[in-house]
Amino acid sequence: MSDLNALLHSRSFVELGARQRVAALLDRGSLRELLDPFARIKSPWLEAQGIVAQADDGVVVAKGTLGGRPAVVAAIEGNFQGGSLGEVGGAKIAGALELAAEDNRNGIPTCAVLLLETGGVRLQEANLGLAAIAEVQAAIVELRQYRPVIGVVAGPVGCFGGMSIAAALCSHLLATREARLGLNGPQVIEQEAGIEEYDSRDRPFIWSLTGGEQRFACGLVDAYVADDAQAIRERLLGILEGPGDAPPRSRQYRRFLDLLGRVDTRPQADAAAVRALYQGDQP
Repeated sequence: MSDLNALLHSRSFVELGARQRVAALLDRGSLRELLDPFARIKSPWLEAQGIVAQADDGVVVAKGTLGGRPAVVAAIEGNFQGGSLGEVGGAKIAGALELAAEDNRNGIPTCAVLLLETGGVRLQEANLGLAAIAEVQAAIVELRQYRPVIGVVAGPVGCFGGMSIAAALCSHLLATREARLGLNGPQVIEQEAGIEEYDSRDRPFIWSLTGGEQRFACGLVDAYVADDAQAIRERLLGILEGPGDAPPRSRQYRRFLDLLGRVDTRPQADAAAVRALYQGDQP
């Protein structure tokens, strides 16, 4: 009965928009959005290509508190241009993280949460988007020296491209069952390697390799959480209470390079083989 009550009172995080996700996580009444849509700071590059720009460039950034602790939350709107990150949106995230690092240097222990619903760089902005993502990555590394930078990949877009590298740089990374995490998206892999190698329409196959459950089992994600806004918030609070002392994955590069060196690329990869490799069950 308790499980039924929990289900009846749950609120899907995946179904929320970026702004709603931010509001669901921060303490009630503490949210203050930075550069909201009324600031009219949007991409100057999309209109010239016949694309209607969005007033917040598809990125919501807010300051507030999480369990009474100062926090900054940045959420990418997956429904705008597939969650792709351009010059303006990337600058908003990087700037927020840099300000959080400055807060810490000034004695204000500010953490950060990144809600990553993104296909990576916005192709229409090319190198400008890549530069913005590089700034986000540098800002994550700087801030995590002081306070946790927690990434959340919920779905349905997933987290791909350069922002998947940003996700890997986070102090902690959470994923739901609906989430996907990978460097290249399914369509890109199919285009480059062929449908025999990777069928982008085979959803069970894709999720079996890049879905949240598989990524957690492989140690590429720190927590596997239910698609419930309150459950995700509680997990964030738990991390802030006791972040632990495990080094970020980017500092475990020797282990991951060793694992990559063991990969046999001749047979078609499957979920069981990949999981066995990461869990050390494969010679």
